[in-house]
Amino acid sequence: MYRPFQFWRLAAGALLSCACLFAASTVSHPFEGITYIDRTAGTPREVHMHIVQIDLSAQGLRFKLTPPSGKLETIRQTTLSFLAEQHAQVAINAHFFLPFPSADSDASLIGLAASDGNVFSAFETPQQNYALLTDAPALNIDESNHAGIVHRDLAAADGKHPLEKVTLWTTLAGSAQIVTDGAKTIPAYADAEHPGAPLTTGGPGNYSNEKSWYDVLQARTAIGLSRDNRVLTLFTVDIRGGTAGLRVGEVAEILINDYGVWNALNLDGGGSTTMALENPMTHTGAVVNTSSDNPAGRAVGSSLAVFARPGAAQ
Repeated sequence: MYRPFQFWRLAAGALLSCACLFAASTVSHPFEGITYIDRTAGTPREVHMHIVQIDLSAQGLRFKLTPPSGKLETIRQTTLSFLAEQHAQVAINAHFFLPFPSADSDASLIGLAASDGNVFSAFETPQQNYALLTDAPALNIDESNHAGIVHRDLAAADGKHPLEKVTLWTTLAGSAQIVTDGAKTIPAYADAEHPGAPLTTGGPGNYSNEKSWYDVLQARTAIGLSRDNRVLTLFTVDIRGGTAGLRVGEVAEILINDYGVWNALNLDGGGSTTMALENPMTHTGAVVNTSSDNPAGRAVGSSLAVFARPGAAQ
């Protein structure tokens, strides 16, 4: 398969000393503070992953979430088109959204969202609870690039205020927090053995603790932070083009063991999973993963754009 960024990769076939045996990666530094890793592995099955790690102290770095627009909360567009529209260097898909499936371009995001300080989607109880947690934690990056996980302040009726004393600036939520303080935290379903669990059995797959939505092999998107909140990790894994996808728990283990992630969220996956990068020499963007929706990626409810200065070699 054609890879548009191969010419600026700095290392090919580097072996990773990690939990996933037979892993090979190509690593490059296309922009200041940005490390891009294109990785294949033979365990737990044949998988192809794309990882971007971002030094939040890098000069000139900034972020933007899809802003509010349209009749609902946002207008759906592909992550690649958002990258191009914003003249960003990296972009990844973000929120789960409704209605889906739908030909309507208007979308409502599920969970907390802020773009350039405008908080336009609240913590919430989602329409379905077999995959998405009520008041799922969110990741916030303030205007000075200080980042952290935020949680709902239940005393605030509008659902738009976190417990943490931070300014919401660029904020996105997923289905659940899958890494918490360096440990894997995959949510369970409420049953006799798990009476206080946050998920409800059912859904199209009749999901339960014996057959969890989180255990389905699928394309996945995740976002996480290092223990000191200084490194932001963007993660995707594909389920097309010779790669078999991952369970969410496997994603969490890779983030913890191989990329030093201390806290992480599971974002919208499946056909929504998209990572787009700008070519630092031609300044054109491309989807670097293999979308399971269409080659250009699905039109999603929100994407996160990353802006960075050219790398030292550029």
